[in-house]
Amino acid sequence: MLAMASTDLTKGNIIRQLVGYAVPLVLGSLFQLAYNAVDSIIAGRFIGTEALAATGMAGPVMNILILGISGLSIGAGVIMSQYFGAKDYRMLGRELSTLLGSGLVFSLVAAALGIAFTHPLLRVLNVPEEVENLTAIYLRIIFLGLPFTCFYNALSQAMKSVGDSATPLKFLAASSVLNCVLDLFLIGVLGFGITCSAVTTVVAEAVSAILCFWYIKRRIPVLSLDGFSIDRSLLRTTLEYGSVTALQQACQPVGKLLIQSSVNTLGVAVVAAYNAVTRVDDFAFTPEQSISHAITTFSAQNRGAGNMKRVREGFRRGLFLEAVYFVFIASVVLLFNKPIMSLFVSGEDSLTVVAEGHEYLSTMAFLYIFPAFTNGIQGFFRGMGDMKVTLVSTFIQTLFRVIFTFILVPRYGIHGIAYACAIGWSLMLLFEVPYYFHSKRKLGLA
Repeated sequence: MLAMASTDLTKGNIIRQLVGYAVPLVLGSLFQLAYNAVDSIIAGRFIGTEALAATGMAGPVMNILILGISGLSIGAGVIMSQYFGAKDYRMLGRELSTLLGSGLVFSLVAAALGIAFTHPLLRVLNVPEEVENLTAIYLRIIFLGLPFTCFYNALSQAMKSVGDSATPLKFLAASSVLNCVLDLFLIGVLGFGITCSAVTTVVAEAVSAILCFWYIKRRIPVLSLDGFSIDRSLLRTTLEYGSVTALQQACQPVGKLLIQSSVNTLGVAVVAAYNAVTRVDDFAFTPEQSISHAITTFSAQNRGAGNMKRVREGFRRGLFLEAVYFVFIASVVLLFNKPIMSLFVSGEDSLTVVAEGHEYLSTMAFLYIFPAFTNGIQGFFRGMGDMKVTLVSTFIQTLFRVIFTFILVPRYGIHGIAYACAIGWSLMLLFEVPYYFHSKRKLGLA
């Protein structure tokens, strides 16, 4: 008998299921952005500029670790969705145990290495000496909390794999509020320093992991949390899926870093405009990515159930939702890009910043259709267990977007980045679409 907290996506209204799954993911992404920003905002306002710099410089290191953890969890989530769709609850439980056991080993090893080599790592990253000690203190405490980060990602992905994307959102929201309240009281009122900022982050992560564990034990018995035993054959498949996913996720931040280096040559006002429009882009892309994750879980469950006709129909409906969302977000950005840009700036350079942002967004609004479809197609392939195509296509998109950014930005400014994105996405589709039709027969979709 299935627990009420899980959702069987192998039957029922497809559109309703995809929307119901994607909406909590969108909200969860917004909470995650808030969660990450709180430490920096409070550190800068109540501790000082050096503390703000320290949390900012710790960010890239933390992101790399989170990419590794989330990549492993997403890969395992596809496997768990397939077992859930196939109603093989014994293997579903073994996969979760394997994920938790391997994640615990990974997080403990990463924490030990991180603590031991914090200062050498910060020197490689050219962290200024005046903030090196502060950054090291912050990072070492975060390293100690890695097991909690790993457990939350693993347990929340397990819930998503059985169709429950809403509950992890609730626990993330609760931990975000707790983190904010603790920071405001302990730092803003009592005056504690950056050590407290890192500790409250770890405490919030621990609370979210504990809540997930408690909820699964009470409401989702099919996940059967009986220990941390590692099945070697499942671990091999999990690492195969997870490592490719982590590499695919890493392509985007590396590409953004290179593009930023090109923009930095255009002057302060243009850099400010670009930083503002990337925030708008992030908002626009988040629902597209959430629909993609819904397609992944839907496809994986139905593949596990052997219902390939429903997989094909779910993919089509998912792309339809991506197209509907594109019409909405393109209309909003076209109509309101100037007022949106005005929210980011004031002062004498504001007219230049708004003008640059308006030009970029007026073009980019029409181009959001490309990532809508590329995300949808990638979600499908992830659900079908073909992780390599997502890595290759993302690498193609990132590579050519960076190359054409360096070619076009000197002539067209940040407007050239919009054209470079269009070229990268087009080449990505030129790879993905023929690959889809080529692999339909092999996947049983012909």
